[in-house]
Amino acid sequence: MFRFEYINYLSFLILIPVLLAIIVVAWRFRKKALERLGNIDLLKRLMPGYSEKRQYLKTALLLTGLAFLIVGWANPQFSNKKEKVKRKGVDIYLALDISKSMLAEDVAPSRLERAKRFAGNLLDELAGNRIGMIYFAGNAYLQIPLTIDYAAAAAMLKSANPNLASSQGTAIGEAIDFALKGFEIKDQQNKVLVIISDGENHDEDAIEKVKEARSRGLLVFTAGVGTPEGGLIPVRNGNREDYKRDETGQPVKSQLNEEMLINLAEAGGGIYFNLLESESKIFSTLKNQIEKMQKQEFEQRSFTSFESYFQWLLLPAFLLFLIEFLLPNRKIAKV
Repeated sequence: MFRFEYINYLSFLILIPVLLAIIVVAWRFRKKALERLGNIDLLKRLMPGYSEKRQYLKTALLLTGLAFLIVGWANPQFSNKKEKVKRKGVDIYLALDISKSMLAEDVAPSRLERAKRFAGNLLDELAGNRIGMIYFAGNAYLQIPLTIDYAAAAAMLKSANPNLASSQGTAIGEAIDFALKGFEIKDQQNKVLVIISDGENHDEDAIEKVKEARSRGLLVFTAGVGTPEGGLIPVRNGNREDYKRDETGQPVKSQLNEEMLINLAEAGGGIYFNLLESESKIFSTLKNQIEKMQKQEFEQRSFTSFESYFQWLLLPAFLLFLIEFLLPNRKIAKV
């Protein structure tokens, strides 16, 4: 397995094109200054040792050396050794509503962005458990099966949007079915589903599906995003921003269906949360509930004993800087 120990340091690679742009601008100013002095060809004859190619080469050596230095600073590491580590935890699915009503902006910047931020933070808070991801609108979609690769789940979460759904609606019942299929059949006491939705246009059998899931050991929590007052749903009409409208041409206002989400949580043996509340309070309550549950043991394969290889990049960086320093700006006159 390959990784950078300090991957954030790679952001300094942006210095390479910035420095190159500065150098190019400096060359152009210098060339214009020489043109004001007189004929360029004549000036080149007066400076027989001057070489533009040397300047290009020295610049390339300097910037390449700097790139090697920055990548080495991030410390590339390799590991071929895998160890089996046993952990105890709970299996959790996050079911995220990606229907178009989640684009309403009664919660800034939008319901969907607020829900995605909450789900991303929840991934960090529940680390140590296996977590999966389900998206739902008119249908449900299993995005990530149960995993401990939280980075992959967080990356997938960022791209969530209504365009991923082939049909619109709020198929909470189908999301529950997907969650039940994703859990191991033998596990009856350590399954959790967290539904993040505005609850609008839900399917009628959602409550019955939750009751059935509860009888099979699934604990269901719900998190509502939106306001009872509601908000308009922005849409694009060609190149123009507009709002979703009904058959009469009036803008449609989407409202948080808090009652339905509360009923779902009660039927599922869990708790309802409103995302307008303090996130830390929600996380604390949710983690306390999960801690009471029976944990299962699962096996995790992890890479250990990473070896650093930064020195293999620092050496060429030093050699490039040395060559650039020793390389003269002018051609060596032939005897």
